[in-house]
Amino acid sequence: MNTGEDLQSLRKIIDLIRLLSVIVLLLHFYHFLYVAWVQWELTWFLIDRITASLQHTGLFQSILYTKGWVLGLLVISLIGVKGRKDEHASWWLATLYIVVGGLVFTFSHYLIGSAPWKADTIIYVSLTTLGYLLVLAGGTRLSRYLQVRLTKDIFNRNNESFPQEERLLENEFSINLPSAYQLKGKTRKSWINIINPFRSTLVIGTPGAGKSYFVVRHIITQHIRKGFSMFIYDFKFDDLTRIAYNTLLSPGSRSAYKILPRFYVINFEDLSRTHRCNPLDPSTMDDITDATESSRTIMLGLNREWIKKQGDFFVESPINFVTGIIWFLRKHDGGRYCTLPHVIELMQLEYPVLFKLLRTEPEIEVLINPFESAFRNQAMEQLEGQIASAKISMARLASPQLYYVLSGNDFTLDINNPQEPKLVCMGNNPQKQQIYGAVLSLYISRVIKLVNKKHQQKCSLVFDEFPTIYFNGMDGLIATARANKVATTLAVQDYSQLKKDYGKDQAEVIMNIVGNVISGQVVGDTAKQLSERFGKIVQQRESISINPSDTSVSRSTQLDAAIPPSRIATLSSGEFVGTVADDPDQKIDLKVFHAEIRNDHAAIRREEAAYQPLPPIRTISHYEIQQNYFRIKADINDIVESKLP
Repeated sequence: MNTGEDLQSLRKIIDLIRLLSVIVLLLHFYHFLYVAWVQWELTWFLIDRITASLQHTGLFQSILYTKGWVLGLLVISLIGVKGRKDEHASWWLATLYIVVGGLVFTFSHYLIGSAPWKADTIIYVSLTTLGYLLVLAGGTRLSRYLQVRLTKDIFNRNNESFPQEERLLENEFSINLPSAYQLKGKTRKSWINIINPFRSTLVIGTPGAGKSYFVVRHIITQHIRKGFSMFIYDFKFDDLTRIAYNTLLSPGSRSAYKILPRFYVINFEDLSRTHRCNPLDPSTMDDITDATESSRTIMLGLNREWIKKQGDFFVESPINFVTGIIWFLRKHDGGRYCTLPHVIELMQLEYPVLFKLLRTEPEIEVLINPFESAFRNQAMEQLEGQIASAKISMARLASPQLYYVLSGNDFTLDINNPQEPKLVCMGNNPQKQQIYGAVLSLYISRVIKLVNKKHQQKCSLVFDEFPTIYFNGMDGLIATARANKVATTLAVQDYSQLKKDYGKDQAEVIMNIVGNVISGQVVGDTAKQLSERFGKIVQQRESISINPSDTSVSRSTQLDAAIPPSRIATLSSGEFVGTVADDPDQKIDLKVFHAEIRNDHAAIRREEAAYQPLPPIRTISHYEIQQNYFRIKADINDIVESKLP
């Protein structure tokens, strides 16, 4: 125990040993330089008797032997010294003192002859004493040197490393990403095994983090090679579409399907390379709730600020108005004119004609009654507030190109129909995302309504840049689609982006119910949420305390974040953190990962160089597009004439 009495006793013992070292040094001078002392008449009979008695012990058998005893006692005394620690003390200077002093002390006797004279004696005593003092000074300095072997891992990378899954766990649905991780400074191979993609996958990362290149492309290729039907929302068309198309062409992928899926593309930019599809196909709209859902999707997609105002009078009114228009067209003539272009054109009729026409359908009377009542009572300001926002919003979609794509019927949206599986890619344009995004949101709403059914083919839904579209029931899809073998992948840049476009409540639900999370570099609240989700691990901590009398080093362990927010905020491209979900048949103990996904860049470049371009689907002229546009307008006139003779 470091009590005061213990320290004082130790100090006395050290002083005694050093004193013995000095005494032996002086006796060695007296014995080996005796001739000089006689010449100076400095001998003393008592010392003569002492040296004579010590001669029998062998202490003076040679000069080197005696010096060895002197140095030995000095070193022992220095070992017990606890000098006041100095952060600026130099160990190499202390070592230099010891080495030089030891050499001078050890070999100084070579300067004296067999019969030393006065000059030899003075030189020898001076050099030997100097060497002794240098060794003493060096040892004292060395005791002051603060040597604390604290970790050199200044960024705490090794301390935050943890074991990860190194096994390849596959099944007929899994996505397996080869990766490598660091464990205590060593690189080890690992696998990110998404063995249950039906519990949904959230891919997060700022632009350039590698979401598409390192994660999304593998989800697409592996699911196609395992026989999934697929829907892909390709924000930067045709990046993901080309991958899907060429993967489907490969022999290994074609053999994975019992019935080879048809490949369809929706693209509003190049009409020669797009199929046509009616998202309001009457065969898929069973009751008025389908019309309500479609109306809400298209209106909120066109007016994103309404998402946070759902329930307000001037938000719900236009939605109800569009619902009435859709359901009227669905009921008229077996739904022959039930398309979004017809909805847009029908809305543009004058109020007297429009309300009279809508009154002919009893099922929508409850929806249009508030508008008709306002019109009869000449409450035009209220009526315009209710309807004009819908008309203005929908008018932005009134283009011949959109009308052409939306009014055709090349395929239906039941992509996971076992008898007619499909692989559908829908492309957006970042420069026109507000317009195209609203239409694509309607497509997506209808797709999800149709695929989330039992006894269908396994299906994968991939949404790149998910916040650029709006789907009101994504949380419900994630919660229920697992039982129907629908795997959902959402790629977002940041939680704040999702919160801005979907509202805080729905954004939190989406973030919290997904089972698999793969995140690249993100910052702020997103990084904090993910860090809390990944949990804590036991980490070692070291600290040093310096005071004039003592220096102490403390080592402890404590639970700390396995992947702190600062680490997530500084991830490199291709480096991902996350957690995966397992299922009862395949348990995963090590669910959390922090690894670098290993892509074979050369193989991917060779593969992309061999990609075939998307084939043209038809030859279409500007005249045909315009004719379709005017035909839709004529259809509305036909409806009015048939209903209002």
